[in-house]
Amino acid sequence: MEPIRIDGNHLTVENVLQVAREQVQVTLTEQAAAQVRRSREVVDAFVDEGKVVYGITTGFGKFSDVVISKDEARELQKNLIMSHACGVGDPLSEETVRAVMLLRANALSKGFSGVRLETIQVLLDMLNRGVHPVIPEKGSLGASGDLAPLSHMVLVMMGEGEAFYQGKRLAGSEAMKAAGIRPIELTSKEGLGLINGTQVMTAVGVLCVADALSLVKLVDVAGALTLEALRGITDAFDSRVHQLRPHAGQMRSAANILRLTTDSRRTTRQGELRVQDAYTLRCIPQIHGASWDALVHVKEKLDIEINAVTDNPLIFADERDAISGGNFHGQPVALAFDYMGIALAEIANVSERRIERLVNPQLSGLPAFLTKKGGLHSGFMIAQYAAAALVSENKVLAHPASVDSIPSSANQEDHVSMGTIGARKARSILTNAQQVVAVELMAACQAVDLDPTGELGKGTEAAYSVLRRQVSMLEEDRILYLDMEQCAELVRNGSLLQAVETAVGQL
Repeated sequence: MEPIRIDGNHLTVENVLQVAREQVQVTLTEQAAAQVRRSREVVDAFVDEGKVVYGITTGFGKFSDVVISKDEARELQKNLIMSHACGVGDPLSEETVRAVMLLRANALSKGFSGVRLETIQVLLDMLNRGVHPVIPEKGSLGASGDLAPLSHMVLVMMGEGEAFYQGKRLAGSEAMKAAGIRPIELTSKEGLGLINGTQVMTAVGVLCVADALSLVKLVDVAGALTLEALRGITDAFDSRVHQLRPHAGQMRSAANILRLTTDSRRTTRQGELRVQDAYTLRCIPQIHGASWDALVHVKEKLDIEINAVTDNPLIFADERDAISGGNFHGQPVALAFDYMGIALAEIANVSERRIERLVNPQLSGLPAFLTKKGGLHSGFMIAQYAAAALVSENKVLAHPASVDSIPSSANQEDHVSMGTIGARKARSILTNAQQVVAVELMAACQAVDLDPTGELGKGTEAAYSVLRRQVSMLEEDRILYLDMEQCAELVRNGSLLQAVETAVGQL
């Protein structure tokens, strides 16, 4: 694949996925390089003139009124990175770190940060050669950018800290040497320019929303399979109903259910078996569709954020000016990440309620817990427990992070977004939701096997076939978590969704 050329203006979520997960190479455009040089010239002039500009010739945060001499400029930037590298917890995943590095380089390439071209190139060399800094996942307030985690990234650029390289965790200096990259010595503005931004929360959020948009398609698939397993009514998905309440996600989900169940001999019409279904079947478009709309909104916010300049101060080369603003504040995406977490929690919530309808004989008309020999065998009894536990955990995690704020830097930074926490929570909710939807897919296929009369729909048959190639019908109790993990992997790796969309088109 051709390298992705960045300029700070045209990066897409799809590009981020390509770099993060497929190791596509990254280069700067010539226009971006020229803009970076112009911006740097202004910073150098400020230093030579002794002009007082925040973060260039002053300290940081509460120390913004402390003037730093030209001779101390390099020491200031090095001290900034060492003192701010205070992250804790497990390292971010390799794909997340790659996304962080790409997003930071893209923001700097826009040419409003005053960082030298060679410094950006070191970051790109690390990305392209697989030097992935060890970045602890916790420690960011999400307001003055992701200061602590981004400092861990910059440590490796300086030949400090730690990095993963070719599967090994090494000292930063060793990793850089092994990759043939010479560490950089930071100069005026560069430390601040590298860490004062929202790229960690944005990276986590971009990867999460991409997977979430796939999951909200798969929950339509799971819902359609359950609908067929329970001989559900299709009248509720009639397009005339949804045109009267034309939310985009609702109309999309209703159309998906009808496409997935095309040619089905298992669905019914109203009045044939019952007049109407329970809400978790009848209201699939309204419930799933609302989560879809929420996720589309989050992606729109991230499309803006991945091409934004989020550091401080901003350098305007044409006017030879520097303005200290607040673009580093994570609030615009922090609210979106909380919204994403709630939308994902609801996907799991409704999916688990359909699992209950499948395993409960009073609701399904099927053997209790989807096993032929109840009592001797427990079937899907505890699979539903596990799904319920994950849903309950999600309800705790879905509490918004952005409603909290703790003042920092001696009350200079007196409102913070907690956006990085919000992004990480949304990712945890997504992981749980993927597991719940996998259990619904398993249970629905088991229910179909217990009542095999009638053909499945065009799309649901494709999903059933993929799942059954990996996991056989549960005739007798066996170690069920192994089946659950195999089904969850089909959800995560996209193979089940790909088979369905090959059969019926893009959902």
